Amino acid sequence: MAAMARLFRSSSSSAVSFLNRSLSTAAATELKSQSLPPRIDPKGRNVQWVFLGCPGVGKGTYASRLSTLLGVPHIATGDLVREELSSAGPLSKQLEEIVNQGKLVSDEIIINLLSKRLEVGESKGEAGFILDGFPRTVRQAEILTEVTDIDLVVNLKLPENVLLEKCLGRRICSQCGKNFNVACINVKGENGNPDISMAPLLPPPQCVSKLITRSDDTETIVKQRLRIYDEKSQPVEDFYRSQGKLLEFDLPGGIPESWPKLLEALNLDENEDKQSATA
Repeated sequence: MAAMARLFRSSSSSAVSFLNRSLSTAAATELKSQSLPPRIDPKGRNVQWVFLGCPGVGKGTYASRLSTLLGVPHIATGDLVREELSSAGPLSKQLEEIVNQGKLVSDEIIINLLSKRLEVGESKGEAGFILDGFPRTVRQAEILTEVTDIDLVVNLKLPENVLLEKCLGRRICSQCGKNFNVACINVKGENGNPDISMAPLLPPPQCVSKLITRSDDTETIVKQRLRIYDEKSQPVEDFYRSQGKLLEFDLPGGIPESWPKLLEALNLDENEDKQSATA
């Protein structure tokens, strides 16, 4: 496939050129699965991070916040898929069938979309990245390893019953495109696990009447997606765990509770980094 060749043949691929130029500029020290990542130098933020986690866990939310904090692009393959779906492009009909059935998009399609995104980023002078939703299979992880050095893989975790409530509560404003969540989650912890509470992320008044639900956010499809993810995720987690790059993070609640603890786990200081970025 031409797109795969563009992405993974370094002699002719502008996408690979982008990746290769941004290699090894951040952490060089091998990470242990639960150790603190090395302190990020605010003057050189070409981090190459991957965010893993079940559908609805919040990968996009936290990856986007870190993208802003560190000054690197957040590349979400889920967003790439949705953009292609809305574009009426050559892949849109095929993708619509896959998504509506709750299946995983094939490696070839994801690699095609990611290739295009990296080429666009290269033309804009982007360096470094936070990948969200890729890799989802060991094969994807192996391909990614062939062309770039991933510094850190953050695996966000929530209980399945919480994930289900979150996915069913997701809403999108049909006008501005922003994401919201109407679910008010209060789950009692079991087997020694803590309680989990998450307040809804409600829209502003101008968006209330324009909220829509994603076509794949039904109970049947969400459960199917979670089951498929569980089957595929363990080998990917083991792949990065064996390299000492996996940081597992159990979300303690919503954004107010989880964000400062995630920064602590990543050895980042939001205020210090903001001051450095504006200096």
